[in-house]
Amino acid sequence: MSNLQHAELLSLRDRLREIYSGMAHLGPAKLAAKPPILDSSMDLSGGSTEEFHSHQDAIHGLRALREAVKRDLDVLEKFLANPASASMPSLSTNAPYLVAVWNEVLHAPPPIVTIWRTFLDAPLPASIPRRGSRKPSGVKVDVVAAGGKRWIRVNTTKNSRLLAEFREIDSYLTGSEDESADDESRPSLAQKEFDNSILRMGRSLLDAARRNPLPGDGGPPSVTLRLTRLDPAPSDPKDHDSRIAQTIERLRDMGIDVELGERDPQQLPRLSPAPERRLEPTLHINLDLSLLIALVSDITHAPLPESPAEAEARYYPPTQYREWKRKRLEACKGPDEHVDEDDGIGKHSRALANQALQEMARGLLHELRDRLTAVSSPSLEGVEFWTTPEARDRCLRIVLSKIGGPNEKRRAAALFPAPERPLADAEKAYWEGSRYPHAFLPLVPIRVFESSTPPLDLNPPISSETGLALSPFFPLLARTCRDILRQETTATPPAAHPSLSPPPNGPRGPLDEEEIERAAVTKANPRLTAHTVKSLLWGAAHGWTTLTANKSSVKAILRDIRAAEGGYGAVEQERTGNDAEERTVAAIWVVDPRSLAEGMRSG
Repeated sequence: MSNLQHAELLSLRDRLREIYSGMAHLGPAKLAAKPPILDSSMDLSGGSTEEFHSHQDAIHGLRALREAVKRDLDVLEKFLANPASASMPSLSTNAPYLVAVWNEVLHAPPPIVTIWRTFLDAPLPASIPRRGSRKPSGVKVDVVAAGGKRWIRVNTTKNSRLLAEFREIDSYLTGSEDESADDESRPSLAQKEFDNSILRMGRSLLDAARRNPLPGDGGPPSVTLRLTRLDPAPSDPKDHDSRIAQTIERLRDMGIDVELGERDPQQLPRLSPAPERRLEPTLHINLDLSLLIALVSDITHAPLPESPAEAEARYYPPTQYREWKRKRLEACKGPDEHVDEDDGIGKHSRALANQALQEMARGLLHELRDRLTAVSSPSLEGVEFWTTPEARDRCLRIVLSKIGGPNEKRRAAALFPAPERPLADAEKAYWEGSRYPHAFLPLVPIRVFESSTPPLDLNPPISSETGLALSPFFPLLARTCRDILRQETTATPPAAHPSLSPPPNGPRGPLDEEEIERAAVTKANPRLTAHTVKSLLWGAAHGWTTLTANKSSVKAILRDIRAAEGGYGAVEQERTGNDAEERTVAAIWVVDPRSLAEGMRSG
């Protein structure tokens, strides 16, 4: 369909079409580096969740920009498809601004961290409550680029609009000149010094930049202002005013990088799909507490259930135990309080059944062996498993004190054998009764780091095992962990209910775990425990892969890295040659949890 009356709208529609499809191919030349996290966790349908590698997470705000482009594109399509539109006035659209923002995304220095972020002005004092929709004012930045070092703002103000401002200013000035001398004491709207909306925007951007300095001593980010439609020397004399050039000069005097005009469509970078990235674990695997628990869990080693119904029945306690637990709960609650068994036993049983279903879809030890043989050899030569002293001690306290069943206790003791115990004896004890063959993985013994935290000078640039350059994410992760640990930690309060004694001959349930002292959480982030941060720090400092089943902690540390560093590190070097994949060392490897479950086995 041709509509020559709206040639500009047709051009904008075509450009929005290109942008919308091109956003899916915003490749490695522009993206902030993705965190090198190997995600082996699964949903119950058997598919990987891929929560740490989504395209939308690579640049915050990209999804919002894409949705805005789609909305304007749909409006244009509908308008131009109407046969009556040829005789209708031109449609008002936000497309020129969206096109300009996308052009800046394409030209911005990498890595791009954020699109459409509002940086708050001075926040409301704590003594002033927020009511209704009242929010602190802020300054919008269209593109935060160069890892946070440069802010880019697009402004589509035309000469005609700024000239209208000048005419309004001139009217106040003329009115004040006409007033008599007797009225000089009355307030006047006339300007005392040259100012306009563009200059006010520039000052707001600079003020916000000063209030949001870069991490460390980086100072405030630089500010670029792209004026797409403001022309200091227009061809039409009606659009000319010397104050437009004066405005641009004042902006530059402030320290703002002013760029004029729209980007040349012929010089825009061409987009191509991002290369596939193959994340590889290191041969030395750093285990956190959640993995130590998973390695001794009944779910990991027991014969697999043959159906979901069997999995559910396996971890539902017998009637005798459930009756005992109900009575104990009633004794702890008030006479009028309702005891909901589902709050404890039922909920915990379903969680264990779900873990068994995940184990049926992909066994944890099979997953580890398959990944590690791919980077070493069928004999797993050179593969070692390490952990921190805190993770070891807490694992043994949890398993050996109350929570673990007899087989789980035996496996935990075997993973950390006493010095006088023969390794062959410990290895035999660990694999006894497992559905896996003896020495399926070289887990015995799990080696323990010599101290709580690694030395400051431990920061290898290259993986000693693979020879691959380590991602910039490794030092960022290490620095963030050290910053968190530098602050004082505090312990979570003990459980509110009194200690519950287990039945003499019954299995131990989930509530018994409350008797164990809870882990210390960090003041910097209550979602992170100190022992988890130390585990992540040791892996990052060594350049080793940290294996964890604690997905929530990984998400929490990623948020801290983004907040402190503005992203996940510098853009990785583009590939050379014709390799179909890019090999990258995984800093973190996430799997699904396996809880201690032997005490919940029915029968």
